[in-house]
Amino acid sequence: MYLVRPIEEKDFDAFQALAELSGPGFTSLPDDPALLKGRVDLSLDSFKATISAPGEEGYLLVLEEMETGQVVGTSAVKVGVGVSKPFFNFRMFSIAQVSVAAERRFDMDVMILVNEYNGSTEVGTLFVHPNARGGGTGGLIAQARYLLMAAQPERFGRTIIAELRGVVDDQGYSPFWENLTSKFFHMDFTKADFLSGTTDKQFILDLMPKYPIYVDLLTDDAREVIGKVHTEGGGAKLLLEREGFSFDRIIDIFDGGPLVSAPRDSLRTLRQSRLMTIRVGAKGTQRVRLSNDCIKGFRACGAEVEMDGDTLIAEASILEALQVKEGDLVRVVDHT
Repeated sequence: MYLVRPIEEKDFDAFQALAELSGPGFTSLPDDPALLKGRVDLSLDSFKATISAPGEEGYLLVLEEMETGQVVGTSAVKVGVGVSKPFFNFRMFSIAQVSVAAERRFDMDVMILVNEYNGSTEVGTLFVHPNARGGGTGGLIAQARYLLMAAQPERFGRTIIAELRGVVDDQGYSPFWENLTSKFFHMDFTKADFLSGTTDKQFILDLMPKYPIYVDLLTDDAREVIGKVHTEGGGAKLLLEREGFSFDRIIDIFDGGPLVSAPRDSLRTLRQSRLMTIRVGAKGTQRVRLSNDCIKGFRACGAEVEMDGDTLIAEASILEALQVKEGDLVRVVDHT
């Protein structure tokens, strides 16, 4: 059985091990102990804080295998994107090219550097150890972020975004980077990606062009990966789409990967989840995901239950995992 809970100080070594496994291009999970420690500390403070409006909090969740206590996955919610540090992307536009004299009319795509998502909330850092993948573990650690939001929506921005890792191979080669962005930075992809995740990003504003870039000027292999996800990102993309996220032609400036977004209150989990009174009983036949519907001490897991009106019947082990007792309210959403 797997449980999702806030990260704790004791989890740091396991968290760092996941960062080492994540590989090139995973900007939100860099193999940098000092940066990772800062994220853990911010999460500890954020879960403890009493908040009525979003600031710049960060919530780190971990996926724990309850039988062994081993941490095998992570995901995160980052509030206040672009507030103190800019959040740069390329927005793609189609422009009409017209010449009456030449009798030509056609559309061309251009990319412009933008910082559009100030104050949004970002979901990311979704990574599950290869040995623990399958059986819904990725879906659980991903959906737990929305169950967390549902517990107190006012802590989070009204727009939710997610960056998907673009096409980068195991050696750190990115066609988009090599054929476009590298020309403005004069450094390798891994270095630039690391700086993006660990600095105030001023170097991007200093070095990137401020004028439109015509997509047709790129090489074929660079154009082909625009808006495409990493080979290991297909599952994450599908989970986001099921939740209600969509692609609006905004891409990462380094690897060309897609950025997707959705209004917070239209997310499937926030719309379809409901509060139910939990009771102890036999294992049921309906697969659900549920949480204890709180921020401090947040817990979420999957279960097979029965429902009777507004009452949810679950095994005693589920109540123990969620740290609730009979008669408490839990938040429930169908397993998809």
